Amino acid sequence: MRTLTLVSSFAVLVSGGVAHAELSRGVISAFHGQLVVTKDDLPEGKNDGDTIKKINAARIHTVDGEKKGDVQAWHFHYAAFLTRTGSSTLKVEFLNEKNQLSATQTLNDVDPKSAVQLGETGLNEDDGLTKGHTYTVELLAGSEVVAKTTLTMK
Repeated sequence: MRTLTLVSSFAVLVSGGVAHAELSRGVISAFHGQLVVTKDDLPEGKNDGDTIKKINAARIHTVDGEKKGDVQAWHFHYAAFLTRTGSSTLKVEFLNEKNQLSATQTLNDVDPKSAVQLGETGLNEDDGLTKGHTYTVELLAGSEVVAKTTLTMK
């Protein structure tokens, strides 16, 4: 069982909640179950192969932070390619190297019919993350992980 240590300000900055993308089945299939993190919006290509190539090129696993007052802050975009649809809320969990919960947030207004959810977020050290640490980031529908990635906060 995971223990909640701190609630994150995992804020979705997309009009009114989490957005969804109109991507082809081929692109969605290529990233099935993955949480893709980028510095900017998800790129699009001329065809499925080009789009997949551009997404892979834009994908980051290290998020560069900046000082905001007394704390380090991180900002990034994400695309969640869900393993299943049907949930109107999702939970984001940041697990540290010891698999302990460092930060969490519930995402509301999720399109339960979309296999892709897009958004952007900002987190800081007050949310429970630490500069230089690596986190497993899991997106959950209920208790089931529906998308996942690893991020290092620099």
